[in-house]
Amino acid sequence: MKKFANCFLLFIVSAALLALGTFLSLPESTRANNQDLQVIEVTAKKYEYSTSPVHVKVGTKVQLKITAIDHDHGFKIGSAPDGASSSDKAGLIFTSDQECWQLKKGETTTVEFLPQTPGTYSFKCCHTCGLGHKGMKGQMLSSRRIAQPRIQRPPAELQGAA
Repeated sequence: MKKFANCFLLFIVSAALLALGTFLSLPESTRANNQDLQVIEVTAKKYEYSTSPVHVKVGTKVQLKITAIDHDHGFKIGSAPDGASSSDKAGLIFTSDQECWQLKKGETTTVEFLPQTPGTYSFKCCHTCGLGHKGMKGQMLSSRRIAQPRIQRPPAELQGAA
């Protein structure tokens, strides 16, 4: 029985060391995906997004939590930075293949992605929402370092407007 216990303990220690070695051999951006999460709360209301520009950090998983306050809106953002050619690799890796996220009035929609390339990414409303629809735009700035809090919230006057 003691021999079995020693073999079992050796197996557990070996497995733990193997897992640690595998984790440490991963690229830093992949490790950050598992460790860091940046949550940004945004409201969509009357032809504007409450938070723009949105600041995100390269290598940190991002959750944009977008709530439409007045009526239905949409959210569309490209995977490549502004000015990049269509042949460039994606700078944002999304967990969903959606091109346009539908934002239903009073509901929060979560858009998840991993920024991999620094740059400016423009976003816009992709659901015709009225006369000012074409002006409903914003920007996201992706950089290696940001001085923003882990959770970004819209101004207090927009939070209670629901």
